[in-house]
Amino acid sequence: MKLIRRSTFNRIKDRLARLYGSWRADELADRLYMLIGRYGTAPQRTGNRPVWSEKDAVLITYGDMVRRPNERPLVTLKDFCDRRFGKAINSVHILPFFPSSSDGGFSVVDYREVDPALGQWRDIDWIGRDYRLMVDLVLNHCSAKSKWFRDYLGGIAPEKNYFFEADPEDDLSAVVRPRPWPLLKKVETSRGTRWVWTTFGADQIDLNWGSPDVLFEFLDILLLYISHGAQIVRLDAVGFLWKAPGTSCIHLPQTHEMVRLLHDFLLTAAPEVALITETNVPHPENISYFGEGDEAHMVYQFTLAPMLLFTLLHEDSTYMQCWLRRFAEPPEGGAFFNFTASHDGIGLRPLEGILGDEELNWLVGEAKKRGGLVNTRRMPDGSERPYELNITYLDALSDPGDPDLGLRRFICSQAVVMCLKGVPAFYFHSLVGTRNWHEGVEMGENRDINRRRWQADELDALLDEPESAHARVLDRLVSMLQVRCGQRAFHPEGGQKILETEGHVLGVLRISPNGERRVLCWSNFTPDPIPVPDALTRENLGEGPWRDILADDGPRASGNDWTIEPYGTVWLRA
Repeated sequence: MKLIRRSTFNRIKDRLARLYGSWRADELADRLYMLIGRYGTAPQRTGNRPVWSEKDAVLITYGDMVRRPNERPLVTLKDFCDRRFGKAINSVHILPFFPSSSDGGFSVVDYREVDPALGQWRDIDWIGRDYRLMVDLVLNHCSAKSKWFRDYLGGIAPEKNYFFEADPEDDLSAVVRPRPWPLLKKVETSRGTRWVWTTFGADQIDLNWGSPDVLFEFLDILLLYISHGAQIVRLDAVGFLWKAPGTSCIHLPQTHEMVRLLHDFLLTAAPEVALITETNVPHPENISYFGEGDEAHMVYQFTLAPMLLFTLLHEDSTYMQCWLRRFAEPPEGGAFFNFTASHDGIGLRPLEGILGDEELNWLVGEAKKRGGLVNTRRMPDGSERPYELNITYLDALSDPGDPDLGLRRFICSQAVVMCLKGVPAFYFHSLVGTRNWHEGVEMGENRDINRRRWQADELDALLDEPESAHARVLDRLVSMLQVRCGQRAFHPEGGQKILETEGHVLGVLRISPNGERRVLCWSNFTPDPIPVPDALTRENLGEGPWRDILADDGPRASGNDWTIEPYGTVWLRA
């Protein structure tokens, strides 16, 4: 059995004492020690913490985003990734692939099984052999149709303590709500009427992390995922994990302590497995989950998607420059998870404190003009406020009067994701240029507008047509990612400088960790061609000549020799 370092073990025991009481700490620490022993030694790895590089890029996808008759969707997905993305993508986040009853897979019925409609554990194993595998740990809630909840209703131990109960008379006025629906659900149990907590809706019952049995259930599940090749574990909706009536019930000290406990648990059991926290909240709250380097290894950069959308539609990078210049660096070994689209909508809460109501309302209106929908959240006074935009990122940046300009604008947005400090991630539908899927909304919910399932042959035919929008998007993004992989300046632990411009362009200087390599990324945020700013280029790259590593032409001695096309991008290297 892998020996636990004494200092880590003592730290874990202290965390257990703070969460569950000092009188239980020894017993729970011994139980944790035995749990690790049951799974044996962690897979042989090369270091003692997660390691990132410029070669890292993550695909975000459902297990059945592409389907082929008489083939398990997970098998089809891997084949598609191998053929279409090549070495441009080295990591795959498979969204919940477990049996579920709603919410796009996030109302989990059974955490230990692969949904038979998607495939088998051996298919997950196979993807994990060729890609860095990222999986979800859906730890705030589970399905009302799960065996856990049935056993809770029946009073069966230990599940009878698995779910968080409250009293409708409790003070819940300060609770932060991500949804407009009732917070409590009335249920009949073998012990009488109870009210259970439902942060995200009646089919998703919140778990009671005040019970150590819930913790150990999830530690066992976590080790199961690692045994099947998981190298990145996403803590879904983790900010809501710990409840205490009379408080906001978000980001409570106990929640942060739990993330630190999971961090130390992985340091002990599988040190190169990374934790990533998913908290769709204002930026300072979001990055608090880095802790002091003792919580998440990666944090979703939620502000990027709505900020970049506003910036490109507004044709002015001033707000974005200010925001990028002022946010804090991740701790050593930490990284931002940079993305613009996912299975959810484009969150608006991260713009709180950055944009005013007038700008936010303008952005909502622009999304609606392009066929988008809006989900709301419940405020303490009972009113509803826009929570997220439901629209594909491609359509959000479209130009009804000039489709080509809309494509350029979208590709520019993804180029910015690639050049910013962190690990870039791309939703399946962003890589293949999928448009709004209104048929999905009619069959499900607003978020389904960006959750289309493709028949593999149909999508392949579109991607094989060179002039199709789908092919143009995929070919350009894959080409840029392949260039990025070869540039040490894009290392997540390298330096970043946001240049101060008048707003027509965004200039991002990236510097390799050893300081020897520099790449200056210029992006045009307007529909007009603009010369590369010559003075700023000389100041940051030297006198030249310089080469645009995204183009095939040779070096040039002046920035003014380059024109950045409308919504175009150049990456200059000395």
